Amino acid sequence: MLNIVIFGAPGSGKGTQSQRIVDKYGLNHISTGDVLRAEIKNGTELGQTAKGYIDQGQLIPDELMIDILASVLDGFRDSKGVIFDGFPRTIAQAEALKKMLAERGQEVSVMIDLDVPEEELMSRLIRRGIDSGRADDNEETIRKRLAVYHSQTAPLIGWFKEENKYHHIEGMGSMEEIAAKIVEAIDSL
Repeated sequence: MLNIVIFGAPGSGKGTQSQRIVDKYGLNHISTGDVLRAEIKNGTELGQTAKGYIDQGQLIPDELMIDILASVLDGFRDSKGVIFDGFPRTIAQAEALKKMLAERGQEVSVMIDLDVPEEELMSRLIRRGIDSGRADDNEETIRKRLAVYHSQTAPLIGWFKEENKYHHIEGMGSMEEIAAKIVEAIDSL
């Protein structure tokens, strides 16, 4: 099984590169945002529980998110592996993911860190906001999202380094150049 965590700050290209990895290696893609929306839309028990937290403006507890991810993972048949997009976001979530995968005889193969300078992230996200009309892609919100990333999510880099699962990718250049670097990293596993 090839289980990949795609990692990087907002605007680093995780979604774009995830799709390329899925296409190249035939992996399943788990985007936590998409998964949550689907669980809620389908009215599953886990979805209803998650909706309760969301409706109250609360974050979904890690245990519930892991239960939802486990349910999705268990639903894949003859899977070659999974790319986790948007999860884990904290060390506690990384530890829970490691445990959940171990219970299935699996592990994270690699964490691909798309590293992009902050000025470029700002530029990309503001452009995306203009192109897509996403209300959360404005300068004030972007700065808040980047601050949260640096304080809560970036510490995962050290955790994955300790696990010997970390691979740094320079996230500047064309989409094709970045994809080639990712493929080289995955093929070297």
